[in-house]
Amino acid sequence: MICMTAANAAKTPAPLPDAGEAPIQALKDTITQRHPVDYFILATRLFQMGEKDEAIFWFYAGQLRFRARLACHPELPQSGEPALYTAMAATTGQVMNEYIGGYPSRWIATIRRAIAWDEANPNGVDPKEGCAAAIAQQHEGARQLIDWIEQNRQQIREQRAANGLPNFE
Repeated sequence: MICMTAANAAKTPAPLPDAGEAPIQALKDTITQRHPVDYFILATRLFQMGEKDEAIFWFYAGQLRFRARLACHPELPQSGEPALYTAMAATTGQVMNEYIGGYPSRWIATIRRAIAWDEANPNGVDPKEGCAAAIAQQHEGARQLIDWIEQNRQQIREQRAANGLPNFE
């Protein structure tokens, strides 16, 4: 028989509810303790609810966390998390980027917000101390994307128009 004292119970974290079923606020409240795939699930759920700008933010926060995880753990089997990231980025990413690409200024602001959020918040899956170089690399990559968007606004507009996608700014 296992005897658990109140002190031991307080140290045992409660299991996290499934990201696909948890109330949105509960998911946001526990996101720093979750695997990066849950950020993509949160983004997808918000997007489907019509909260598209908030969805884009969580998508980019999730990309930063997932890419840093993969860079920090090159030993992960390629058929596991790296394949999952590629699939999630391709499917979720296409929908998110088709939307936000019509708003380059908001796109840039959202990526900046995701970087700032990632810097300011703990990572319960991959502690920052052990993955600092990987995190810095991903932040630099995101800043390069911002620069590319700023420098290629007209090209983005033209490509979107050629693909039948609207431009809003």
